[in-house]
Amino acid sequence: MNKSWTYGVLDDAVKKGSSNISLNKIKEDEGEFPVYGAKGYVQNVSFYQQETEYLGIIKDGAGIGRVSKHPAKSSILATMQYIIPIEGFDIQFVNYFLNHIDFEKYRTGSTIPHIYYKDYKAESFPLIPFSEQKRIVAKLDECFEAVDKARVNVEKNLNNAKELFQSQLNQIFSQKGDGWVEKKLREVFDVRDGTHDSPKYINEGIPFVTQKNITDGGLKFDKVKFINQDDHDKFYKRSNVAFNDIIISMIGANRGMACIVDDKRLFSIKNVGLIKSNEHMNQKYILYYLKSPLANEYVSNSSKGSAQRFIGLGKLRDFPIPFVPLEKQKEISFQIDQLKSQTQTLESNYQQELDALDELKKSILQKAFNGELTIDNG
Repeated sequence: MNKSWTYGVLDDAVKKGSSNISLNKIKEDEGEFPVYGAKGYVQNVSFYQQETEYLGIIKDGAGIGRVSKHPAKSSILATMQYIIPIEGFDIQFVNYFLNHIDFEKYRTGSTIPHIYYKDYKAESFPLIPFSEQKRIVAKLDECFEAVDKARVNVEKNLNNAKELFQSQLNQIFSQKGDGWVEKKLREVFDVRDGTHDSPKYINEGIPFVTQKNITDGGLKFDKVKFINQDDHDKFYKRSNVAFNDIIISMIGANRGMACIVDDKRLFSIKNVGLIKSNEHMNQKYILYYLKSPLANEYVSNSSKGSAQRFIGLGKLRDFPIPFVPLEKQKEISFQIDQLKSQTQTLESNYQQELDALDELKKSILQKAFNGELTIDNG
């Protein structure tokens, strides 16, 4: 720490405030004063809780510790905490200070995480002149502007790499060369679905896989629920899901997302389509097709429902697929494997660059509040 600085605690520089505003309380209200939540602007209402500019920090739920600055004559939801700098402390200086705190060490709660002001209010805080605060803020603004520009460029490159893979998938499955025939999924595979019932869940038992367990990275059991043997026997007869089958989400935001069953444990499925493997088709070839923009378009156009969109078993069985001889399927799968490996390497490199930029920001903030980032030596 800077030996020329005087240090106190965060509570010396700010006061906290609480909000009692919930979405239910304001859903019928209208006005000119904005309300903000964890994800940003919510709506305008007829009242406000803060007369002057202030900071809001998420104290409950996802994103705990994330700080945002808000204008005068506005409010935040009750899942957030008001942090208001007292006279003599610059709001952006306090904002940067809060952003350098590791709030994970103050996290409580397992299902819904929380942080409490009483726990982090004793963080060591530099009690330096207002003019010095402003100089540090100006230096941080300058540094972070450069970091943010670099981040925008890296994110653009990352998105381009992801889009390149999708574009190549589209091109491969659109070519329709010699030997290509369009068939319905039902003509090539045994296509089924899982139960639509909701059994009683138990703490331990047989995994009950739903659409939520199907991810872009494959089948995940980390948050799976469990059912008893009797329910499993009843549901399993309907689907008979097995190793090397393909399962595909039929409902919700991730409908159409598919993966190969690469786990030999027994499980039942709900709201999930099943494409049984057979010796005449290469499963990876079909999986890659199901991940293509062409397949995504079919899922989108064939979905129905207003509250929650879904694709029915009939539409799943009618899924048009490009059918080619098995050897050609294997050749195409190998080609896509190579492309996927190349794009994943690119994505990994760009993600490492993003992580490095995040670490750079943390390092700069650490130096700033250790008194090492000044107008002279920063």
